[in-house]
Amino acid sequence: MPGSKSSLVSSYKDVKNDTSDLNEVKILDEKGSVAKRTVTLIEKDGYPDSVYMNAAKIFQGIHTEKSKDRMLVQYGNNSESPVLAFKDEHSRRVSYELAFSALKYQDLLEEILLDSGVYPCQSIPDELTSLLVVMLYDLQDRKFEARKIFDQEEPVEEVREIGHYLYSCKTKLAAALARCRIKYDALSIEHFVPETIWKQEQRVSALPFCVWINTFKISLEDVISNLEMKGLKKVESVSDFNHYTYAMDQHCHDVLVFPSSLKEELLNLDLFADCKLLLQDKSRSLAVHSAQALLNPGDDIIVAHTGSHLTIAHMSVLTNHGMSTIFVCGVKSSAKEEELRNIFSHMGCENIQLLHEDFTELEPTDRRLQKATVILLIPQCSGLGVGNPMEFILSEHRDAGLLQDLFQGFVSEDKLSILAERQLNELIHALKFNKVQAIVYCTCSVYPQENELVVKKALESGVEGDKVQPYRLIPPVFSTCSDSETSTEIFFKMEPSEISSGCFVAVLEREKDSSKKVPAKDILAYAAEKGLLDSISEGKPKEEKKQKVKRRKRTDRKPKAAEPLHHQTGAHVKAEVPVSKAVSDTQQKHVCRTKAVSKTQQKHVCRTKAVSKAQQKHVPRKKTVSDIQQNVFRAKAVSSTASVPKGVPNIPVSKAVSNTRQKNVHQTNSHDQLKKSADPDSHTAVPKVPKRTSHLSPPGKVSERQTPARRARHKGVVLKPEKITSPPER
Repeated sequence: MPGSKSSLVSSYKDVKNDTSDLNEVKILDEKGSVAKRTVTLIEKDGYPDSVYMNAAKIFQGIHTEKSKDRMLVQYGNNSESPVLAFKDEHSRRVSYELAFSALKYQDLLEEILLDSGVYPCQSIPDELTSLLVVMLYDLQDRKFEARKIFDQEEPVEEVREIGHYLYSCKTKLAAALARCRIKYDALSIEHFVPETIWKQEQRVSALPFCVWINTFKISLEDVISNLEMKGLKKVESVSDFNHYTYAMDQHCHDVLVFPSSLKEELLNLDLFADCKLLLQDKSRSLAVHSAQALLNPGDDIIVAHTGSHLTIAHMSVLTNHGMSTIFVCGVKSSAKEEELRNIFSHMGCENIQLLHEDFTELEPTDRRLQKATVILLIPQCSGLGVGNPMEFILSEHRDAGLLQDLFQGFVSEDKLSILAERQLNELIHALKFNKVQAIVYCTCSVYPQENELVVKKALESGVEGDKVQPYRLIPPVFSTCSDSETSTEIFFKMEPSEISSGCFVAVLEREKDSSKKVPAKDILAYAAEKGLLDSISEGKPKEEKKQKVKRRKRTDRKPKAAEPLHHQTGAHVKAEVPVSKAVSDTQQKHVCRTKAVSKTQQKHVCRTKAVSKAQQKHVPRKKTVSDIQQNVFRAKAVSSTASVPKGVPNIPVSKAVSNTRQKNVHQTNSHDQLKKSADPDSHTAVPKVPKRTSHLSPPGKVSERQTPARRARHKGVVLKPEKITSPPER
């Protein structure tokens, strides 16, 4: 067994060394590779003393506490929050990773300490047990090789003492590890990882990662061109991923999605080193785009929590062209403020204003915030929906307790209640800003207690009062890119899956003030859009307006309309007289207004037969028997209505009308006229009584309403002849 173990360890070391050499050769071809090579060497030979101390403090707060009957290893008092001091971002990252690794293998590491007899140790107090466990994990990860001491680092006495103690017991520790693996038939130590953690890590390793484009430094077209030069091909969706492929996100137009296998390779590109592409979870991009869609040009926005500087920078990039200011709450220290300003300056963000107050400390009437119309609220949450918990903690500066919750697979009821109460208080405070018109609430939680229930309780609180419009829920609106999908649900939710992290987004918007006067044109347009106008179309008002203009133009042409009256003869005369509502009204007014019909207009009226031989040359359309009978009936009705007194020779009606019209030619202003026809058999001109036309109808059109004469004809009533008299001259 020892021989096989030695062979296995030797083989593993050879493979690891070969892999490290290959990575270094590859990285030498990339710019900014010095830091990466240093990371590889540190991971192989150990970490600086400060990293072990920070990792031990983190592990002290997240380790699993067992019941008293199973508590064989004492970790001392962990009631106080540890004070962490990281040298740089890399030190911070490896400290959290080392602490989480110790948490995953806590049971195995404790069993090794107890089985080997290394623990308990009189010289190591309980408060340093966390450091002992963390350094034991790193020792077995180095295959019990000695740790390299870095010259530049500041030595920590406790780290040096425990490191020396463990290395002196490396044989006992290695033997204890071998016995544990034999006992549990474990081919590797990954066998001791809880199933929930193992599944989570498998999902994280295969999860596509998202980056957003910093358009302050580069355009989308240039990014695509750069990626194509690197050999990457654009595909339609994540389902089409191959190795060297990428896709545009379906919700956010400036977000690109890549396969997980390209992560390490892409992070070494100049695009990331120069802050042209930024790696961030998609949930934050969704929140930023939802808030940006609610802003008008010149409106300001309040970001309630500092969170990740990437979220603030993304908001700055999207709102810079609208000259909006982003107010960021909770920047307490001047050192933090200076750090953020340097980061934002390097990224090209200039429209950001940092506030020292927490969001709940801000007064809704603060003069600095009078132009703010949107609040972006991303509160601290359980975060169990995130794809990569380690990245989430590091980027959002969140509590390491998420690692403990992830290890357990759930969040305790007490912790969930505390988080939900804090979220509700922050959302209620956001509702008190009277100038604000919309609030975007976003979490990475999978619990309704932190999502829907918080939003509904806040809306039911009624804290906004009666002086302003209440809030209502609306579906979030994201990018307008061609392949984006607009959510039809009130809440936008994404469940954790193999291709995306979990996310919850809610948008609260004030209801529109119905008391404000809205132009009639806007009301009609809105009603037409909703299909509430039935047969009324938008084109009718324009058509009526055109008809009025035409009528006005025709009315203005009085001399031209009157001139042809002096040249009219009995041949093919088409006189037009107006008809009033009733025949009696026509008789009382005795007004016969006419206009000459041009040759063009004659094409649109019924042509009649000619009386004289000269007129017979222009043969009109043939009439049916029914048409002739109708003309006869009309002639009778009109002749009865407009008969002449006794003793007057029987003359054609057209001449009588003409005489009357010549006396009253100055009154010819109307557009509703009576068509005149001639009967060649009786040699008597019979005027054709047109139907009454509406005052809104275009000139020349005939209405469908019947005249009293026509109704009388159908009923068989004979109208008594009346004497036609001229109206009194003015």
